[in-house]
Amino acid sequence: MKLVQAMPGMPSPVTEAEVERFLESKLNIQLATIDEEGYPNIQPIWFYYDRESGKIYAGTQKMTKKIQNIRRNPDKIYFSIDDENFPYKGVKGRGEASISEDRQKNAAVMEKINLKYLGTLEHPLAKMLMENARNGTELVIEITPKFFSAWDFSKTM
Repeated sequence: MKLVQAMPGMPSPVTEAEVERFLESKLNIQLATIDEEGYPNIQPIWFYYDRESGKIYAGTQKMTKKIQNIRRNPDKIYFSIDDENFPYKGVKGRGEASISEDRQKNAAVMEKINLKYLGTLEHPLAKMLMENARNGTELVIEITPKFFSAWDFSKTM
């Protein structure tokens, strides 16, 4: 994991273990893609961080703007995950994205995302998202981060 301190000179730097714990939180990821006119398009979405591969996964409908933008510019992805409660902390970074249309893989990823955010696969939303993954209308975005930039204001106190 390439980790950059977003606030250099802090008394105590953010560690890789702290970044990984933060990436496993239930916060949304703000995913920025570039649209056809060159403007950023930012969307909050649920995500799953795979500690073993270091990749970030998110699901979205096949026809979304995110999917169109990633197909056009897969190497121009930026993301941010931050806690709005004081003391503020977060992780952001740049990466490359790919889109999975593999229904079996997508269902496995969506299962992890649903369990992370909903705690069950029995919730009506989880059932709908799982069915969409199985029938191919829900795709998975796989983000390979180039770096993580982290901050944690609690380390200033």
